[in-house]
Amino acid sequence: MTRHDLKPILVFDSGIGGLTVLREARVLMPERGFIYVADDAGFPYGGWEEEALTKRILSLFTDLLGTYQPEICVIACNTAFTLAGAALRQAFPMMTFVGTVPAIKPAAERTRSGLVSVLATPGTVKRAYTRDLIQSFASQCHVRLVGSENLARLAEAYIRGEGVNDEAVTAEIAPCFVEKDGARTDIVVLACTHYPFMANVFRRLAPWPVDWLDPAEAIARQARRMVPAADHTEHGQDYDFAVFTSGNPDFATRRLMQGFGLRIL
Repeated sequence: MTRHDLKPILVFDSGIGGLTVLREARVLMPERGFIYVADDAGFPYGGWEEEALTKRILSLFTDLLGTYQPEICVIACNTAFTLAGAALRQAFPMMTFVGTVPAIKPAAERTRSGLVSVLATPGTVKRAYTRDLIQSFASQCHVRLVGSENLARLAEAYIRGEGVNDEAVTAEIAPCFVEKDGARTDIVVLACTHYPFMANVFRRLAPWPVDWLDPAEAIARQARRMVPAADHTEHGQDYDFAVFTSGNPDFATRRLMQGFGLRIL
């Protein structure tokens, strides 16, 4: 079986942060073509009302699944999956959805100080799904939820190569750093797929060293487990494109997609 015969992997995000997951998934599934879908017309998701955003995501996937018929869908967005993951699986029971959730379990397993912060969007922070993860896997830890209003936008700008103000970034990450009873935060969960692109900036601006936990590789491994392996001696170019719901990504975004080997439809 050649790549021409294989269904593509669909990777979905509110913007371009899901490229962190796409990058890892390509390494593990070199025989597959990928379709990257950015709902930039709806970005950012953090400020949406839950019912309206769920309805939007379900409507988008009705069209996406009908048009592209992927092997699986990777929801590379914490806000989207923690809100609409169950609804997607109920609406499309024949499709496999691999979701992105805050990496609270591995953080709780790794922390030495017992102080963990979750850096996310406001939507992910307020979600019951996130609090259930803490109760299930991190009840012995002190977990601080930090819902950043602006960091996803800053990350989008940074990914496109635009300048980002250090003070603006510092203001967003500062609440992650907690000192309590002689201990300090030692792990910060990056609970938005945009954030790992800025990890080096975070490290430079952090008041002390921490482990910035990026879930992208774990998401890609889970996707690989769900996708049948196949011969990949022939690399067709049927897929490997990006779709933007606005229909009009700017020049910097187009250049970025080209750098990831994705043409824009």
